[in-house]
Amino acid sequence: MLISKPKVIMDYHKLPTVLKEQLKLVYPDGFHEYLIWFNDKQGQRISALRFETDEKVYMLRMSVDMALEIMDEDDDFDSNFNLKPKVQEEYANKHSDVEYLSDNENYSET
Repeated sequence: MLISKPKVIMDYHKLPTVLKEQLKLVYPDGFHEYLIWFNDKQGQRISALRFETDEKVYMLRMSVDMALEIMDEDDDFDSNFNLKPKVQEEYANKHSDVEYLSDNENYSET
């Protein structure tokens, strides 16, 4: 039997640092091209970045402009909004035991 995980809609900035690092491993080419659209409980159209853990599916609210701003201000990304190779290697080593990363559609092991 497939058990459904709770979906949590939240702002990227409220995500714990450890999950932000893991998120970057799932989206090393940047967030802006992977946003999805859905309607929330109030029927409002929202764009978000999907990130799945063992316990939850996070829907991180952000627009394309916000995604670009987040990556522009984050030293882990280069000027083309790609995760820097040294950072990617560091996070891959740090989170190598996290099995749920492979549950994310965009994740590929480095």
